[in-house]
Amino acid sequence: MTAINLGIIGGGQLGSMLANAAKKLNIKTVVYCDDKDAPAQYFSDEFIFGNYKDFEKIKEFTNKIDLVTFEFENIPFEALKKINELKKVFPKPEINKIIQNRLTEKDFVNKLNIKTTEYKLIKNFTDLKKNLDLLPGFLKTCTLGYDGKGQFEINSEKNLDNLKIDFKKEYVLEKIVNLKKEISVIITRFGNQKYEIYEPIENIHEDQILKNSKIPAEISDEILEKSKNWAKFIAEELDYIGTLCVEYFIDKKDNLYVNEIAPRVHNSGHLTINSHNISQFENHIRAVCGLEKKETKKLFDAKMINLIGNDILIYREKKFAENESFFDYLKKEIKPKRKMGHVTTIKK
Repeated sequence: MTAINLGIIGGGQLGSMLANAAKKLNIKTVVYCDDKDAPAQYFSDEFIFGNYKDFEKIKEFTNKIDLVTFEFENIPFEALKKINELKKVFPKPEINKIIQNRLTEKDFVNKLNIKTTEYKLIKNFTDLKKNLDLLPGFLKTCTLGYDGKGQFEINSEKNLDNLKIDFKKEYVLEKIVNLKKEISVIITRFGNQKYEIYEPIENIHEDQILKNSKIPAEISDEILEKSKNWAKFIAEELDYIGTLCVEYFIDKKDNLYVNEIAPRVHNSGHLTINSHNISQFENHIRAVCGLEKKETKKLFDAKMINLIGNDILIYREKKFAENESFFDYLKKEIKPKRKMGHVTTIKK
């Protein structure tokens, strides 16, 4: 097989784990990131520090690689488009344009007759007052919001006066569902109707940040099948190549709603490194590099806990059992609400 040099845009923990998976397949990686301390540089074959709008640096990056993927979706679309003109990007940049914006993402899902929570575009305070029927709800920025950033919980009209909202940005107001639990489905699409799909993962969030994930999820067979089928339909409609995650809400009447789509490998799927014969990261590398699709099998039930902020200090000193795996993301600075590592426990 001809040697492949894969470019990865973004240098966080997802980039690190993609680089690790690539190494296993004898694929060289070059990481491009706008953070000079990005931890993925410790796992990749080469690291380039540069701004996502610095097209001279980007040209230097693309000269070293055969194709490109990315570890996070909030890369400026124009930068991705420019890179794609030089070397093919997978998944294709047009997908990011849909998913980078909460409104276009939800409109896309609804056009497929797949259910989301009720929502409305909010451009100003008047729009908020017109849509009080969506309260209690979450007001979320249309772009650049993740891990609870750019989100306001509004329980009633009384809360409106206390909100400090920058209406230079656009928002989506989403009605809160009577939540029973949250799940995610991770799927890798290799091409037309060629998939590897992981069973639904049950997730618990704290302060809008993922804290715990586990398989199997405690859900009905109907929800299990529907969530997998919706993920397949979404991946097919996007003509997606690579690993994608669909996050879902389940309400107390067992109704299923798409919450978000992540066009990349996903935090809840970290446990697949230990629970499956092929992780979400390896499947992503296989798909974007055009390698053979291999049957993905679950080997163990598993639980994963995210280590947030100072949690990492305790775990760096801890002794782990044989069925526990500790991943330190090697981030230079510990910050509150920052994902610093994770621990996966498998059930043998």
